[in-house]
Amino acid sequence: MKTKIKKKSNAAGHTGSSFDSFLEEEGIREEVEAVAVKRVISWQLAEAMRKKKKTKQALARELNTSRSQLDRLLDPENAAVSLDTINRAAHALGKRLIIHIADAKAS
Repeated sequence: MKTKIKKKSNAAGHTGSSFDSFLEEEGIREEVEAVAVKRVISWQLAEAMRKKKKTKQALARELNTSRSQLDRLLDPENAAVSLDTINRAAHALGKRLIIHIADAKAS
């Protein structure tokens, strides 16, 4: 006698769908991607600061901005930071900002 094995589906009923599909269905894909990108940028800037042994106060002074403004730049949750600010911080740390736009359907 053969028994059938049922596939369990998660509470939201997303059996077999990709994470991107789930985010699309929930209407939050763009927001999640923006936060993910900002987290990576924040981490990269913090790592560059650590390697250069540069404090927040010193970098803020070099960028001619306040430490609280620099804190917003380094906050991984704050995606509302201008490209100019990110670019200036990268240059101050001996880095450069490179932006790449890819096809939305790329795997």
